[in-house]
Amino acid sequence: MDILNRIAASRAALSPAERRVAALLLEDPRDFVQRPVAELAGRAGVSKPTVVRFCRSVGYDGLADFKRKLAGTVNEGVPFVHRAVDEDDKPGDIVVKLIDNTVSALLRYRNEAASHAFERAISALTEAGLAGRRIEFYGIGNSGIVALDAQHKFFRLGVHVQAIIDPHVQVMSATMLRPGDCVVAISNSGRSRDLLEALEIARRKGAVTVLITCSGSPLALTAQGSNQVLLAVDHPEDHDRYSPMVSRLLHLTVIDILTTAVALRLPGERRPALQEIKRNLRVKRYPAPDDATADADGALAVSAEPRSP
Repeated sequence: MDILNRIAASRAALSPAERRVAALLLEDPRDFVQRPVAELAGRAGVSKPTVVRFCRSVGYDGLADFKRKLAGTVNEGVPFVHRAVDEDDKPGDIVVKLIDNTVSALLRYRNEAASHAFERAISALTEAGLAGRRIEFYGIGNSGIVALDAQHKFFRLGVHVQAIIDPHVQVMSATMLRPGDCVVAISNSGRSRDLLEALEIARRKGAVTVLITCSGSPLALTAQGSNQVLLAVDHPEDHDRYSPMVSRLLHLTVIDILTTAVALRLPGERRPALQEIKRNLRVKRYPAPDDATADADGALAVSAEPRSP
């Protein structure tokens, strides 16, 4: 269960008192769900506020939110299937295995996503966008594709955004960051030295860093201060053997969540620009019978209601 593995992997980043709460949880997760906060505090030998702080330290809004997510994992569960593709698989087998792996991973992530961490990330990105500060997405290799997708989505919101996928350019750009800027780093393994070095520079410059990576990785363990946010994305995919497929889809889903939430928080006067973009893109397509007609000169007469390209 990834929620427990994530906590076990991140115990080193907790305070000594919070580690006692983590030990109590890992010893019997089902019992932890059923106990009131006073009993949990007594069994762990800590105060009641420490139990709540522990839940927030691992990315949840509080004890109630943490118990709700934990209960969904240990009691109800998500039907999880991860079946490796074999050399003798027929095309139909490959279709079923890959789709099953993806669907189950998305459902599992839905149950385990830390809403508290998302709130912090969304707030940081929204504040940077409203203040006209820089928002940068860093990714290398396969993660660079996700960074480019993030740029494609965010720039339509009218914010200063850039995807940087070259390690040397990441270092140069991080050096020019200032407090109030925001960097979103994407890494499946969380072990890229180049990315870690660029983010260390960004932190020294006072930028907020949002980390999309697996918990327990070297990158995840750097999320120590108030200006660092960890959006942990865990999965059983063997990234040393296979090209990251499930992880990339999960990362793209995280980007979609961030984009949608930030768009909803930006002022309403930015929405006409999005509609204008859609209208301008509309003329790039062949018309559908129900939304466009050709005039006498062959030009497209586009209806007032725009559609997505």
